[in-house]
Amino acid sequence: MSGFKLQRLGMLMEPEPGNPQEIEGVLNPAAARGPDGELYLFPRLTARGNYSRIGIARVRFNEAGDPAGVERLGIALEPEADYERRPDGSGGCEDPRITFVEPLQRYLMTYTAFSPRGPRIALAESKDLFHWRRLGLATFAPRHHIEFSDVDDKDASLFPVAIPNPSGHPELAILHRPLFPGTRPEETARHPASREVDLDRESIWISYCQMSLKVRESHSLGRFTSHHRLATPVAPWERLKIGGGTPPILTRHGWLIVYHGVSEMAERNNGGHDLCYSAGAMVLSNEHPRVILYRSPEPVLTPVLPQERRGTIANVVFPTGIDRRDDLGLPDRFDVYYGMADKRIGVARLDVPDFLPTGGVADSPAATV
Repeated sequence: MSGFKLQRLGMLMEPEPGNPQEIEGVLNPAAARGPDGELYLFPRLTARGNYSRIGIARVRFNEAGDPAGVERLGIALEPEADYERRPDGSGGCEDPRITFVEPLQRYLMTYTAFSPRGPRIALAESKDLFHWRRLGLATFAPRHHIEFSDVDDKDASLFPVAIPNPSGHPELAILHRPLFPGTRPEETARHPASREVDLDRESIWISYCQMSLKVRESHSLGRFTSHHRLATPVAPWERLKIGGGTPPILTRHGWLIVYHGVSEMAERNNGGHDLCYSAGAMVLSNEHPRVILYRSPEPVLTPVLPQERRGTIANVVFPTGIDRRDDLGLPDRFDVYYGMADKRIGVARLDVPDFLPTGGVADSPAATV
């Protein structure tokens, strides 16, 4: 194989008729293998008024081993904490990612809490995927002139093993993309096609949290004290925004991330700035994940199907879950679960190439797009 390509396997889940919890969409799921070896999805279930819960469903596979459907099992999290609810009755638990963190021997979920102050990263833990305990909101220490606290933040995911921080000490590491004022795609779309990117405020970051590797404690998790800027918008398909996607997962080449980028549609509606959400592939060094070994110059998945072009928000493919197919004896095969137009869930297959493609590192310390 010569490159990273995603082959669609089809739509896997859509709103259940007559279910008020799903009336506005079923989307953006986490994916995790349970202690029983089964694969579970944790979709965002959106009720009227954009009120979101995190559900749980077991994936069913066909004879060929491809995902073919789901069995709904209930609710994993719904808005209960004060940081998940707003005074007007709205709120939500949204867009989860789940990682089995090996040093802690438990699952950690990162999700977006739609708090009174806006979207924030929240954490929860579980030993079995069915019973979750909230750990509260993630907090971030400042970095020089960059103040991360009290800034909207979404699409976070954790590494499954301890990662060396900027000083070389192994710590829990999280990928996230703070939404500093003026950096939302609706705002950057107002700028000229060629513009200077604010490197500090428009990038995916890696942040680090101390954790005890001897005592498996999680009560101290959530305070991230050091940071490294990872990736900035460079290619045209991500010129308006770059953000997180699937949690990092180890491949033969390094840590694989299927992330998202935002651009403008070539054809606009009534002169407006119609946005397009696509997916790209990024590979980070196994030993030093701050180093990008490969980054796809072109998207690996763009909205082309009717279910991806029309929905709650048009023209969106949004990767959030990934499953390595060790169960089939295929460690280089991954199933990627993604939101379709903020309404449904699709799945696509990614076979890791034998070699990293050449010319794929599309990043620069001083980028303009």
